[in-house]
Amino acid sequence: MKLPLIKFASLIGVVSLATTACAQPSANDATSKNVSYPAVSGQAADTISQSIDSHLRQVLTQAGIKTQISSIVPSGLPNMYQVNLAGQAPLHITKDGKYVIQGELQKNPSKRVVTKTLPRSHSEQIGQPVSATVKSAMLANMDALKNMSAKTPFFYTAVPGVIWGATLEGVPFLLSDDAQYVTDGEISVIENGQFVGLDTAFEQRKNQSVLATLNDKQLIRYPATSPERAVIYVADDVNCPYCRRLHQQIPMLNAKGVTVNVIGYPIYEQSPEQMRGIWCQTDEDGRRKAFDKAMLQGEMTTAPASCNIDPITPNRDKAAALAVMATPAIYREDGVLYQASFESPEFLEFLGVE
Repeated sequence: MKLPLIKFASLIGVVSLATTACAQPSANDATSKNVSYPAVSGQAADTISQSIDSHLRQVLTQAGIKTQISSIVPSGLPNMYQVNLAGQAPLHITKDGKYVIQGELQKNPSKRVVTKTLPRSHSEQIGQPVSATVKSAMLANMDALKNMSAKTPFFYTAVPGVIWGATLEGVPFLLSDDAQYVTDGEISVIENGQFVGLDTAFEQRKNQSVLATLNDKQLIRYPATSPERAVIYVADDVNCPYCRRLHQQIPMLNAKGVTVNVIGYPIYEQSPEQMRGIWCQTDEDGRRKAFDKAMLQGEMTTAPASCNIDPITPNRDKAAALAVMATPAIYREDGVLYQASFESPEFLEFLGVE
């Protein structure tokens, strides 16, 4: 397998998470099960102006792309050009050379029902969920993809016409707003002639949008016990050993003015029913005590017979748009994901507390 040309800065954080997080066990399976399209054999041989071609070649060369560029043509993704590279997956890049995606485009096999191009995003919409009209039109054009539904999250990116989506397992993908083309991956940024990593401005705004939609009644809240200085959201699984280690720090965090909101995010096979028993407790204090018992003593609480609902899945489905790679996933209230060990001094610095 060939390694990608673009090595995102955020991958450093993913590596560091390996010793302080429980990885989702089926992320790769989720990709293959939830986004399955026939590959696009090639783009149409449309031409672009010589000035754009020269500019993009210069930008990519300056940014460190040394692989031979065989051609640059319009991309199947709106407002982007496809840069074909010898022996490597192509790049898709905006005209100004700022936003870049690496990956093969795949064609959606569904019949295109909505052919009208709907109004595309503007800067204020970056990181916001797509409008109901756009989502409805996209889903109408995805009829052959039975795994796509009204629950599938779609967000506007910084590139008008390019939409960020995620499976309900949290696996991200990118697609055109007419749903005709899709690719794995994320959008990277070139600034001052260098790749600087993923589009963190989009990620932060998107995460803020997601956190704002969570149902507070389905969170388990540990309020600060001194004047509040920070609020964090933690995607947790009761069977994740690193989640349990973080849970031991909650009293210390509360004492330092940090309010902790727990998102029920089961990733182990046995966890959904076990966590339902906790979230089925009738009041907030009861849920906290049952959660503490599970996290600190390994003792699970059975759901009462009167609880015939699923109090976990609604928030869990909304949190899929956070694209959680491993638990515990820790987010500040402003949407920034913490990407290092929570057992290091950097964690308190991240929270702005001492």
